[in-house]
Amino acid sequence: MGNLFLKGYLLMNSRNLSFVIGRALLPVVFFAIGNFAIAFGSEPQVIAVWPDKVPGETVKVPESEHTQGGTKYVAGKPIYLVTNVSKPELVIYKPEASKDTGASVIICPGGGHNLLAYDLEGVEVAQWLNSIGITGIVLKYRVPSLTNAFKCAGALMDVQRSISLVRSKAVELGLDPNRIGVLGFSAGGEVAARASLQFQDRKYTVQDKVDEVSCRPDFSLLIYPAYLVNKEGVLLEELRPTANAPSTFFVHAWDDPVTPLSSLSLAAELTKVKVACELHMFATGGHGYGLRHVDGMPVTDWSTQAAAWLSKVAAKK
Repeated sequence: MGNLFLKGYLLMNSRNLSFVIGRALLPVVFFAIGNFAIAFGSEPQVIAVWPDKVPGETVKVPESEHTQGGTKYVAGKPIYLVTNVSKPELVIYKPEASKDTGASVIICPGGGHNLLAYDLEGVEVAQWLNSIGITGIVLKYRVPSLTNAFKCAGALMDVQRSISLVRSKAVELGLDPNRIGVLGFSAGGEVAARASLQFQDRKYTVQDKVDEVSCRPDFSLLIYPAYLVNKEGVLLEELRPTANAPSTFFVHAWDDPVTPLSSLSLAAELTKVKVACELHMFATGGHGYGLRHVDGMPVTDWSTQAAAWLSKVAAKK
């Protein structure tokens, strides 16, 4: 396949990885990774986010990938991490044709603006979206941040450009340009939130005709979003929503050490400007669980509520 995702897993799981291509006209591709498998409707397509030079700051060292030496696990499985990203890209995973609704979601993995939890909060999410007929588009945005004053600077440019890019290529990609959402986890939740709230303020100089296309997402899912409030737990002033913000879905746990106030504060402000939102707050769960089910931890099954919400907000009009 030749992309980073496959390359990384080949390195990590050379004895366990298998490639199975179905015999149907639209094949199903399976990646066997450790003790779990990821299935997609077809081989993913990779698109560079920027046409030439990437605007703003970017790292000058080679991109790297690792699993934290096997020391960090979620639901008994390791996390595949990517860092030193200097060339942002979109990896597009389409569902089987028989399920394809035409809706799509750009996925922003978390990682504290230092790295990307690429499988836990990226590829596995695309798999789930494919299962409900939605195209999952994993955004490999720039990390680590080189701007301590505003760690989301490069990532926000990348997601704004990505939304415009996907919308400009919607017909070519078989997507509906009016049903493009964003979904982000933790630091990626900040990226998605800012894309949803600051779309009228493009953070880079227009590059080409792609940037003449709207970068406003049609809907937004923020899963344990981080860095949306100040030290007092108050929503950052630049993130106060207006009435044209997209409908938003939230998931958080009360015991999240990164603070559930990010979700609570933004949901409250969206309500004030009469933007529809749905907030799911769970008693326990902590932070960084992705989509992986853990027995006795209801927050890890948030995808059930999200699928029901998406069936309404991302439905063909």
